Amino acid sequence: MGSVVIFAPSPVLTVTVEDVQDTADIHIHAGGQGVWQARMLKALGAEVTMCGVFSGETGRILKHLIDDEGVRVLPVSGEGNSGAYIHDRRSGERDVVAESPGHRLTRHELDELYGATLQAGMEAGTVILSGTGREDSVPPDMYRRLTADLRTAGCTVIADLAGERLNGILAGKPSVVKMSDSEVVDSGRAGASETGQLIEAMHALAAEGASVVIITRAKLPSLLLSDGEVSEIHVPQFETVETSGAGDSLTAGVAAVLADGGNLHDAVVLGTAAGAHNVTRHGLGSGEGSAIREVAKLVQIVPLDDTSEDEPAEQMSPDELARKVRKS
Repeated sequence: MGSVVIFAPSPVLTVTVEDVQDTADIHIHAGGQGVWQARMLKALGAEVTMCGVFSGETGRILKHLIDDEGVRVLPVSGEGNSGAYIHDRRSGERDVVAESPGHRLTRHELDELYGATLQAGMEAGTVILSGTGREDSVPPDMYRRLTADLRTAGCTVIADLAGERLNGILAGKPSVVKMSDSEVVDSGRAGASETGQLIEAMHALAAEGASVVIITRAKLPSLLLSDGEVSEIHVPQFETVETSGAGDSLTAGVAAVLADGGNLHDAVVLGTAAGAHNVTRHGLGSGEGSAIREVAKLVQIVPLDDTSEDEPAEQMSPDELARKVRKS
């Protein structure tokens, strides 16, 4: 696998309490969208560099934990404290005990983070732009500038973001945008999570700047738009332990293949398998590379005629699909 840089402005320290034979089982990990993406990338064999701001006591612990996972960290020292949360899962659900969003990043921290990401991204060639727990931590325009500059430098830019951050990314013309159907509805690009409306929204996202659009749906096949063609992505539904982190695993799988010079078809197949496998595990973004590649054998990408989406779609062989869906 190739090298991927993750722009992860504000990783968080996670403390999770679980029940093991009526005894509290406490786990301490690094977390946040960028960390979960990095974890899956490592499971798939990619080399990963993370650019982020690490602040205070929690930041020092976070950097150590991420280092321990084999991720190369390019840290920016922050003035405040990195975010953290404590979740209690002994009831079977995630009950929030306490949360600290971390500080809003300063202009100096943002400038240093921008420079580090741009340099590392140009060296690697593939970059994932991830979000932050705190909405005002990074200005949306920074996402626009970073996307545009990385694309100008010839990089593949992948993002799974929503809201104003998404708008910033789109203005910079990203390679791949991944969203959930609920995020598409919340953005106002679709009135409901209905296939026809989602397809219209995908074309709108492409018109706004995305070369490739992937929309995930909880119980239905995900949707893929590339070169003006829409396809459904089919994968078996496994028994779910934890849904959080599945979308980030999908994004990581796509990035891993594209960074290694693979085509979009293979990238979407492996990403879908990574997301499907991740829901069977408690660890967010975790997985076994060999198991994911077995799941990938079960993934089918089926071209969808959006003029008659209620009719069964024609299935095609992987070779035929690979010829139709090219790397952006």
